[in-house]
Amino acid sequence: MDKYELIATTTFGVESIVKQEVKDLGYDIKEVKNGKIVFTGDEKAICRANIWLRSAERVLLKIGEFPATDFDQLYESCKSLPWSEYLPEDASFPVTGKSVKSELHHVPSCQSIVKKAIVDNMQNKYKKKWFDEDGPEYKIEVALLKDEATLTIDTSGWGLHKRGYRDLTTKAPLQETIAAAMIYLSRWDKDRILIDPFCGSGTIPIEAAMIAKNIAPGLRRDFAAQKWPNISQKIWDDVRQQALANIKKDVEPRLIMGTDINSDVIGISCHHAQKAGVEDIVHFQEKSFADFSTSRKYGYIITNPPYGERIKEDVESLYKEMGKTLLPLETWSFYILTSDMQFEALFGKQASKRRKLYNGGIKCNYYQYYGPWPPKSN
Repeated sequence: MDKYELIATTTFGVESIVKQEVKDLGYDIKEVKNGKIVFTGDEKAICRANIWLRSAERVLLKIGEFPATDFDQLYESCKSLPWSEYLPEDASFPVTGKSVKSELHHVPSCQSIVKKAIVDNMQNKYKKKWFDEDGPEYKIEVALLKDEATLTIDTSGWGLHKRGYRDLTTKAPLQETIAAAMIYLSRWDKDRILIDPFCGSGTIPIEAAMIAKNIAPGLRRDFAAQKWPNISQKIWDDVRQQALANIKKDVEPRLIMGTDINSDVIGISCHHAQKAGVEDIVHFQEKSFADFSTSRKYGYIITNPPYGERIKEDVESLYKEMGKTLLPLETWSFYILTSDMQFEALFGKQASKRRKLYNGGIKCNYYQYYGPWPPKSN
C-alpha cells in the first residue's frame, strides 16, 4: 500500500507542537483534533514518525472510521474493513478500547465485537477457522467518541516517551515528551544558555541537548511495527542510518545545565546524559536553588519545580524564593511548569502567557515569562 492514514497522538495542549513536527518531516496534515494529528504517508513515514517525533505519544495506523450507535452496526462496519491488507495470517491482534459520550459505552463488549468482526473477516480471506496468533503483534484499538468509531493499529509499542536513555528512576519524573514540548514552546535559541535549577533525573536538559545535537529521540529503541512483515527491515535501517548521519558534532558544550539539591539524582542525570549521547554538551551540578547565580546577560530557565499538596508550605516558600532570585534577571526568559494555580501570586509576577499541559495525568499550567531577545551582532 503506497499511502496510509496515520495518527500522531498527543497529550492535551501539545497538538500545535506535534503538528509542526509532522510538517517538518514533510507530511501532509489532514486533520487536527484534541489529542491527535492526522496525516498521510507511506511505510517510511511510519518509521520516520516513530523515530523523529519528540512530543507525540504514539503513532497509530488508522484502518477505518464510521458511525456506530449499536453493536450490529459496529460489527458489520468493522468486518467490512480491509484487515487482511494489514494483518498477516499469524498476527497477534489484541483489542483494546475506550468510549466517550457514546451509546456504546460498555468497552469490554465493544472489544469483543471488534475482535469477532476481525476474525470473521480473516476467516474469509485465509480460509481458516482458527488463528493461533503466534506472530508479530498488531495492537488494535476501538475508540468511540460521540458515536463515531475509529479503528487503529498501534505502530509504536511502548509510548514514544520511552527514549531508551532513562533506565534509572526518580520520584515524580517528567515525561520526556512533555519536556521536549516545553522546550519547543519556549522557542529556546540554542546559542543561549538553558538552565534547569530543579533538574531531577535530567530530562529537560537532556531533551534540550538532544535537540541541539539533532539526535532523533527514537534512535535507541525498538517499535512494534519493526516486527511487521508489511515494512521491510531495510526501510528501518535506512531511516536510522540517515538519523545517525544527521547528528551534529560541533555543538558548543555547557550551554545547557541542570542543577539539583539532591546528589543522588545528579548522579542519575549524568548517567542518563551518557546513555543519550549528550554528556559532552550538558553539565549537571549539585546545587541548592538558594545558591543560584549567573553572570550571563541573556538566558533561559526551563523547569518543572516541586509541587503537590503534601509539600504545600515548602513549595509556597520555594516559589517566593524563585521570584526574588529570578525576577531581577530582567533579560532572562522563564518557563515554569507546575500544578499550583497560585504560582503567579507567589512568584510575584503575572506570566506573559499561560498554557495548560498535562504531566502524568496531572493538570498543570506552563507559565511563560518572555525576556527580550539579545541585540543582533553585526
